[in-house]
Amino acid sequence: MAFCPTCGSQVEGRFCAKCGSAVPAGGPSAPPPPPPPPPGGYAPQGGYAPPPPGYQSQPAQAGGMSDNAASALCYVFGWITGLIFILIAPYNQNRVVRFHAFQSIFMNIAIIACYIGIAILMFILAVIHLGFLALILYPVLLVGIFVLWICMIVFAYQGKQTVLPIIGPLALKQAGN
Repeated sequence: MAFCPTCGSQVEGRFCAKCGSAVPAGGPSAPPPPPPPPPGGYAPQGGYAPPPPGYQSQPAQAGGMSDNAASALCYVFGWITGLIFILIAPYNQNRVVRFHAFQSIFMNIAIIACYIGIAILMFILAVIHLGFLALILYPVLLVGIFVLWICMIVFAYQGKQTVLPIIGPLALKQAGN
């Protein structure tokens, strides 16, 4: 069995199927020595290669993700992700993440209350034959909620602690700030 002088793989014929190099004709040859181990990693055959001089390992983060990312994720799926970050151990002790989680929960409760109020208002407007106002009011509400949601995600990711009116102080109190 012949071996490729370039990559060391077994060759049947005159050309290496792995790298395409020409293999000299002749009898079976011994495989080339294994390549040197990568610096600071494990050798291909299981041996350990020491790290190069001056190498410093990076410490692992204790929480898994930054406060900014966790705070932004509190708003992504509304009260569900807010509740998840209140229950997950490393984040429920962080005041910043707790604030954003509580504010996300309270904000979504307020949005649900607004939907109920708008539904009642739309019913009243339909009864008094002013239902066309509901066609204007409802999309404005949806766009406003969407813009608020995107702004809260972006501000939380930027590290800004935006305190919403009425529900913000409640979230601050719940978070322990």
